[in-house]
Amino acid sequence: MSEIAEKANGEREETSTSLTNGTGQSTSPGTEPLDFPLSSVDGLVKKPFAKPLDSVKAPPPRQLNSEQQAKYKSLLEKVLKWTEIPNTLAKNPPKAALTESERMFLTRECLMRYLRATKWNVTEAETRLMSTLSWRREYAVESKLTPEHISVENETGKQLITGFDVDARPCLYMFPNRQNTEKTPRQVEHLVFMLERLLDLMVPGQETLTLLINFSETKSGQGATLAQGRQVLWILQNHYPERLGRACITNLPFYIWGFFKLITPFIDPLTKEKLKFNEEMSLTVPKEQLLEKCGGHVQFEYDHSVYWPALIQLADDRRQKMRERWEKGGKRIGEHEDYMRGAAMPSLVESELLDKPDTDLKSDLSTNGEPEAATGEETGA
Repeated sequence: MSEIAEKANGEREETSTSLTNGTGQSTSPGTEPLDFPLSSVDGLVKKPFAKPLDSVKAPPPRQLNSEQQAKYKSLLEKVLKWTEIPNTLAKNPPKAALTESERMFLTRECLMRYLRATKWNVTEAETRLMSTLSWRREYAVESKLTPEHISVENETGKQLITGFDVDARPCLYMFPNRQNTEKTPRQVEHLVFMLERLLDLMVPGQETLTLLINFSETKSGQGATLAQGRQVLWILQNHYPERLGRACITNLPFYIWGFFKLITPFIDPLTKEKLKFNEEMSLTVPKEQLLEKCGGHVQFEYDHSVYWPALIQLADDRRQKMRERWEKGGKRIGEHEDYMRGAAMPSLVESELLDKPDTDLKSDLSTNGEPEAATGEETGA
């Protein structure tokens, strides 16, 4: 092994100890605040669960065949050439340079999700991926959708992120009967904000989420309008492709059944397969992390002054650590999400260092990254 490769391997081994987060993959130590609950044995719970049960395992990673690998490489080459992105989805919009945050968004798994969503059509995947970045700018996902802006929408706990399902997916509960605001664009922004926090809380080995929607005690007018339903479907299917793992929907009153019949034509076939109506939620989520209201053992009391800052703290902490690892890895487009989430695996540039002799490394280190960060010289590694 070359001297450079040995250094990269040594850096990787330093982060390979300690927690598993229930996925069977080790993560960096010290990633969780100490005062977050873990299961129903913690008694009355007011904060989100920080990690899955130890008994829960994420499914094995998908293996690519040679044709899929070639298509991924082709899409990556196209994305690496991007320098500017349209600021909106309108025709002939102004453009601006690709930001660091957008480069971090463009992970290997992100590109793969768009390829799968387009049935491995590279051209269509590139178009949809750029459209998502433009939509994120126009919708101001990272600037307008702040905890302060969204807080009022969640004061009654009508949306609740806590727990992980049997496949280590983070869960988002929705209780329409707790509706507390008038129908404005901020209601949909609320859902987008919570989806982003779910992505923050994902553990290594998992890239999908679970929705748990309980219509118990929901009155007419408390649910989403048809227009809101169509907008949410459009956002999910176009800008969060391959993210929904399962949606469990229970206690539907007759008028909600009518609502689902109206929006069914707008739901793609793959999404329909993931919708489970009136199925016991304990089949999807271990009872030790499932709320009593939904058939589990968890005694949960929603106190906005406790829950909201705790959720934001947990999500911010995870997101900051992901960014630190992405920066340490050289700020690469196409980085591995599992590496960014703390799994004991090499970064993208480390993988390349380990596979190449020194004579090939010097010319490659400056491509799509920052060579000093990639070799540890500016990261304190």
